[in-house]
Amino acid sequence: MKTARETREILEKLEGQHPDADTELHYRNAYELLVATILSAQSTDQRVNLVTPALFRKYPDARALSRATTSELEPQIHSTGFFRAKSRSLIGMAQALVAEHDGQVPPNLDALVALPGVGRKTANVVLGHALGVPGLPVDRHVLRVANRIGLVESDDPETVEEQLCAALPKSQWTRASDTMILHGRRVCRPTPRCPECAVEDVCVFARAAARPREPRKRPKTKARRPRRR
Repeated sequence: MKTARETREILEKLEGQHPDADTELHYRNAYELLVATILSAQSTDQRVNLVTPALFRKYPDARALSRATTSELEPQIHSTGFFRAKSRSLIGMAQALVAEHDGQVPPNLDALVALPGVGRKTANVVLGHALGVPGLPVDRHVLRVANRIGLVESDDPETVEEQLCAALPKSQWTRASDTMILHGRRVCRPTPRCPECAVEDVCVFARAAARPREPRKRPKTKARRPRRR
C-alpha cells in the first residue's frame, strides 16, 4: 500500500488529468442533492438529471415531498430504476427531515445516515458538495481505482474511506473522491485504458499487467512402448 505522501502525490497527478472533477448531479441546495443522490443508486447521473427538474418543481422542499404518496412519486422516477424502493426512501427521508430537523438537511454524518435511504456514500456526497463539511464518498469507481493503484487494500467501502481519509488532509477529501470517480469513468474502467493514465508508472495493477508471463511448461510425457502384436 502506498504511503500517505505517495497517495497525495498520486492524487495530485490525477487531479491534473481531471481538472473538471466534480459531482455531475445537478442541484441548487442540499435537499436537491440529497434527493438526486438517492435516485442515482443503480442509475446514471445523466438519467437522474433528466428526471429531477420536474420533480423539484413539484416537490421543491422536504415538506412538499413528505406529503407525497408512492403512487404519485413512482411514475415520476420510474426511469431511474428501482423506483418503488426509491419512492419509499425519498418519502421516508423527507418525513424524517420534517419531524426531526425542521425540514432542513443536517450537516452531520450520523444524522444523515439515520435518514431512510441514506448511506455513508450519499451522506458524504451531500456533506462535501452542498454543506461544506469534509466528506469522502466511496463508490464502485473509488473502490476500483484506489485498490488498483495501491492507495488502499480493502473491498469494504468504509475501510477504504478510513484509509484514504487518514492519508489526506480534510480539505482534499471531497476533491479526491470526485477525481477518482471521474478517473474510473473515463480511464480506469473495468477494462482499463492504462496508456491514458497519468499514474500508470506507479500503478500496482498496471505494473502487474505489464509483467511478462512465463511460458507454461508442458509436463513431460513418457515415451510409449510399442505394443506387441
